[in-house]
Amino acid sequence: MASVHHFDHNHILSLQDLSREDIHLILQSAESFKEISSRSIKKVPTLRGKTVINLFFEPSTRTRLSFEIAAKRMSADTFNFSASTSSAVKGESLVDTARNLMAMHPDVIVIRHAHSGTPYLLTKHIKASVINAGDGTHEHPSQGLLDLMTVKQRKGRIEGLKVAIVGDIAHSRVAHSNIVGFSKMGANVLVGGPATLIPSGIEKLGAKVGKTIDATIVDADVVMVLRIQKERQRDPLIPSFREYANQFGINKKVLTAAKPDVLVMHPGPINRGVELDPDVADSPRSAILDQVSNGVAVRMALLYLIMGGD
Repeated sequence: MASVHHFDHNHILSLQDLSREDIHLILQSAESFKEISSRSIKKVPTLRGKTVINLFFEPSTRTRLSFEIAAKRMSADTFNFSASTSSAVKGESLVDTARNLMAMHPDVIVIRHAHSGTPYLLTKHIKASVINAGDGTHEHPSQGLLDLMTVKQRKGRIEGLKVAIVGDIAHSRVAHSNIVGFSKMGANVLVGGPATLIPSGIEKLGAKVGKTIDATIVDADVVMVLRIQKERQRDPLIPSFREYANQFGINKKVLTAAKPDVLVMHPGPINRGVELDPDVADSPRSAILDQVSNGVAVRMALLYLIMGGD
């Protein structure tokens, strides 16, 4: 009989911490949880009595909602704490905030923060499990996992695929998680975009850098388009959106270089007409809505596994 892989992580901080077997197990669990979302009664008692706190120091609609729906579908109690309306504005430190939250005895804290490494810091001061919902420009592990799940569903495999990631690689935690995750699962990852937005040393994570946009997406099975993040760029690193759209925007014409059955992905929200053309975003080759529904399933799996489910 095959040995069963046990998930022995108390926290989900980055895809770098997870083995291939861990990722397989998460995706397998997410597949089985996906079915719950299609039932007429979308609730199971799996995490009844458990408490999940969403601690968001940065605005987020999709990720926060997705974690909240995931926890509620498994009957956990959820509390949302958005820092713009909280004591953090009055200067309370992260550690103080966390200690106050611990007085509510949460089982899991899901945190998003503008500074890389914040979730790690949190694990040193509290007893609850911590899930990183995006820290600075470091990682966004649950997004990387839902992207892996989406590609596996649509392509039947990840191993051996060519995955092109295009856009603002330097500021994107989604790019970092995806480079790590897809490389780990056996895909070949290429990144492309304006030279000012490609960080040095990105090859260390497992990606090759395409010299031009065509060279990046030639023969690609998957093209992942990233949002141009105005809010994380202190100096303007691209001349203008129009210029970016002309040189690096993904449209039908550019996609002719990729495989005919290329899958187009985007973590959202899309700047339509800048990094991605609307007629591609809404075409049958787009997996953007699949990514959203897989997001709930993956986050259910993460909550389940770190709470000791196997």
